[in-house]
Amino acid sequence: MKNFKKAILAGVAGVVMMGASMAHAVDLNGAGSTFDNPIFQKWFHEYYTANSLQVNYQSIGSGGGIQQWLAKTVDFGATDAFLTSDEESKAGGPSLNLPVVLGAVCVSYNIPGIDSGLKLTPKVLVDIYMGKITNWNDPAIVDLNSGLTLPDLKINVVRRSDGSGTTNIFTSYLSKVSTAWSTAVGWGKSVDFPVGVGGKGNEGVAGIIRQYPGSIGYVELAYAVQNKMAFVALKNKAGNFVEPSVEATTAAAEGAMHKIPADFKIMITNAAGEKAYPICGFSWVVVRVSQEDSVKGKKLVDLLNWMLDTGNGEASSLYYAPLPDALVAKVKDAVATIKF
Repeated sequence: MKNFKKAILAGVAGVVMMGASMAHAVDLNGAGSTFDNPIFQKWFHEYYTANSLQVNYQSIGSGGGIQQWLAKTVDFGATDAFLTSDEESKAGGPSLNLPVVLGAVCVSYNIPGIDSGLKLTPKVLVDIYMGKITNWNDPAIVDLNSGLTLPDLKINVVRRSDGSGTTNIFTSYLSKVSTAWSTAVGWGKSVDFPVGVGGKGNEGVAGIIRQYPGSIGYVELAYAVQNKMAFVALKNKAGNFVEPSVEATTAAAEGAMHKIPADFKIMITNAAGEKAYPICGFSWVVVRVSQEDSVKGKKLVDLLNWMLDTGNGEASSLYYAPLPDALVAKVKDAVATIKF
């Protein structure tokens, strides 16, 4: 099981073809979130083995996935930023935003000699991404980390260069904890970052952080764990320093369950709760209610139900958090409205 888990995580980059042979026809096509790619690889491999349904998933970022889905070049999109009203109007009919998994966006860093234990507050993190704090031995960081010897080293800020649901989650958090960020930058899949170098996909950001000492950036937790990258303990809304984990992601979701609307459009960043990690979010699969191809439509519905049942139970094995049972039931009710 450990070897299989490593094999799944090791392939987080690029376009993933699921199946035993290129000669086998692709039954379903999807594109989007790099945030989802590690868990999708596992799910789609297992589903193919059990059901002989091959899925071609392109890990190109949430923005690209939504564009391909709108253009009808894929059967489903995957995104960590629910559809906007403008995107829904371009879908050619009613659509669904279906949450399929929960994940944490960790703030990862590369400081020589410091492999763990770094603490940051929301204000310090914002000031780093605003370009106001530019060195690792800045007093604001040193004061939070009395047990660490922080070097005189320039901070290399890393961000996403592509339309990104991970950016959507990260900037949603920054906007909630900082009026200055909300006013000057805002949140979304693509924003004008005041500083930083861009990497494409979670893979690209992780690669830059690993390569350049002094770097700090944001990636989905599975990428940081797989690449043995250090990550920050962030001060949460309750005032506790919390590292990203399955348990801390679950704690963030629990506080939001009573607020989830019928269309599932909700951001759970900066959640209340003593143990909640503050940069967590749902990831959605977007589909049309009316499927033009009845055969593909049925296959898509079957796949979605499997993801919500069997797949959901395996989420924690790759550092994602499973959806709460009550939410799974509501999402399955939405899946049942798909017509094919």
